[in-house]
Amino acid sequence: MFSAFSPLGSPGVARQDILASLVVFLVALPLCVGVAVASGVPAELGLITGIVGGIVVGVMPGSALQVSGPAAGLTVLVFEAVREFGLGTLGAIVLATGVLQIALGLLRFGRWFRAISVAVVQGMLAGIGLVLILGQLYTMAGAEQPSSGLDKIAGLPGLAADIVDGGTILLSFCVGLGTIAVLVLWPKLPAAARAVPAPLAAVALATAGTLAGGADIATVQVQGLVDAVDLPGLDDLSALGGAAALGTVLAFTLIASAESLFSAAAVDRMHDGPRTHYDKELVAQGTGNAVCGVLGALPMTAVIVRSSANVRAGARTPLSRILHGVWLLLFAVALPGAIGVIPLAALAGVLVHAGCKLIPLGELAPLWREHRGELLVLAVTAVAIVTTNMFEGVLLGLLLAVVKSAWETSHVHVETRELTGGRVLVTLTGNATFLRLPRILETLEALPKDRPAELDLSAVRHLDHACRVALESWITRHNSDAEPDPARAAQPDPA
Repeated sequence: MFSAFSPLGSPGVARQDILASLVVFLVALPLCVGVAVASGVPAELGLITGIVGGIVVGVMPGSALQVSGPAAGLTVLVFEAVREFGLGTLGAIVLATGVLQIALGLLRFGRWFRAISVAVVQGMLAGIGLVLILGQLYTMAGAEQPSSGLDKIAGLPGLAADIVDGGTILLSFCVGLGTIAVLVLWPKLPAAARAVPAPLAAVALATAGTLAGGADIATVQVQGLVDAVDLPGLDDLSALGGAAALGTVLAFTLIASAESLFSAAAVDRMHDGPRTHYDKELVAQGTGNAVCGVLGALPMTAVIVRSSANVRAGARTPLSRILHGVWLLLFAVALPGAIGVIPLAALAGVLVHAGCKLIPLGELAPLWREHRGELLVLAVTAVAIVTTNMFEGVLLGLLLAVVKSAWETSHVHVETRELTGGRVLVTLTGNATFLRLPRILETLEALPKDRPAELDLSAVRHLDHACRVALESWITRHNSDAEPDPARAAQPDPA
């Protein structure tokens, strides 16, 4: 790990890392608060997770430059967990998630997370993005969002009617739309203006506008960093014995680990420094989540937005991500009141924009042209998450990806050839599995019933049990019923 800090000995590296840490801090601040509010927990808990992600995970080996903290990708799952189990049990769930991640890292499972179908991960993020967008549209208008994805969709016409009626709801929604507009247009501004991160600029402008205009819209509720800490008790830990809680732990573990390790792979492509050690990174993420769980805070993942900002700002060592956690801690301690003037509609606008970026629109056309099966996996996963829940949607996507892979690798070719005596030689090549069994049997059963057959399986690379039993049953039944034609028996073998 200490080798990751060795570039600090070069002139100017420490200064560049300090500057990069300030950029990452400014990007992380509104996102930490926004993710917490959207998750239905106190805003300070998002800052605590960001602090732990910077200071605790930052000093651990794994990936030198990626930055961890609360992620929009877990917002929907956290919101559902808080609603079902309560805020206290959330800490126990996050703690169990961290312990499980540490165990998986020590058992060297980190590399295997890279084997998860990319289509499933993209579908998972797209589903999360859709649910996030649907939910935050209600928050932008200052309305209470329905619990399920289908209810959110069904309630949109009524929400639109309320917005058109005007009043405070229209004003709040316009603040959210203005925030989204700033986020979209900010990258098109001159470089000098873009030195300020877009999320910070959008939230700051929305806050300044509402304060100057005296707008009476909802703002973030502040209770203080220490008061927000909610250590899980024995009752909260005992709740982990239920099937629903264990399912949530598994969902947290799968999604947080996959998102972190996919982020690490993306960050590695952005710089020429040390590569990520995936097992160590999984242990680092687990340690961070265990600490967050003890503090009753939000779960964390590595976040590509903050990580890419860190690399683009010129960071060379883990010092930048550690310092970004320090700046978050100083802000939360010294200026907690500054959070309380931020309009909820502005944070909702930031998360609507983040939700849109989770949907891989640019990948849809290439997948349609070249890999329609992958597109089907992506779409089914996303729709399942919107219509059911996160855990069931991801499981359905993984199952569909496995079935698709098995189907594509089960290529088998059936060839028939006449031999002497009216016999027929049936040769199979490729992988004969139960998935291709209907096609194989259809070909075999089309052969003349009155001619004996022989099976040649020497060119079959894989023959599963179901296929073997079916073939043996067919050849026995077919030959017992067949009667050779004497006229054919007198003909020479074509071979």
